[in-house]
Amino acid sequence: MTAKTRPALRSPVARVLSALPETAATVFAVAAFTGARSGEIRGLLWENYRDSEIQVTRSIWRGHVTEPKTRRGRGAIPVISPLATRLESYRARSGNPKAGAMFPNQNGEPMDLANLLNRSILPSLNRCTVCGKPKRECRKPRANVGSPDHEFERDKMLPEWHGWHAARRGLGTNLYRLAVPEKTIQAILRHANLSTTNTYYIKSAADDTRVAMAKLEKFCDWQRRRHNFPKWQRSGNT
Repeated sequence: MTAKTRPALRSPVARVLSALPETAATVFAVAAFTGARSGEIRGLLWENYRDSEIQVTRSIWRGHVTEPKTRRGRGAIPVISPLATRLESYRARSGNPKAGAMFPNQNGEPMDLANLLNRSILPSLNRCTVCGKPKRECRKPRANVGSPDHEFERDKMLPEWHGWHAARRGLGTNLYRLAVPEKTIQAILRHANLSTTNTYYIKSAADDTRVAMAKLEKFCDWQRRRHNFPKWQRSGNT
């Protein structure tokens, strides 16, 4: 696969993963490469990860354990090689558990992804371009130094956070750009209705058409200007 044919989503996902520490990077990788909802990620169990698939059997929302949203939601998600490698490394660091919450907190209970977001993800992505510190630490005065000597300015080289669900939508759009049939995308995202997949998860494909038409517009404008130039200018003899 050449650079020109690589899926558009790989670069943003890779940028986020490279900017995050563990365990946040592995949790985000699960979101980006499986399309699992945040409550489903919180409810994942090691015993349901086998044969290169993760079986979604429950969801945890605000401490309440429930079944997946729909019958289709209770299904298996294929695990691609990059995610499998990351999960096995994370598992080894965690003591090779065979069962229990895949992403536990210090008490062994399912991790609260809101806490992970506020304590690990946002501080990693929102850093000052001047001092390199997270936003909440940038302006803290140090002892015997006085007030900070600069205002916080976010490092724009770091990727922005758009929410857990953005990873799920991004997966749907990326699969669509790879010419995966819509029914297959529906099965991967475990939507009850194909209309949900089409309306909310691959809608940014329309952005591709706008970009394409903008390129056509620029080309037509270039052709028009070239046509209006004298022949000696068109040949490059300026």
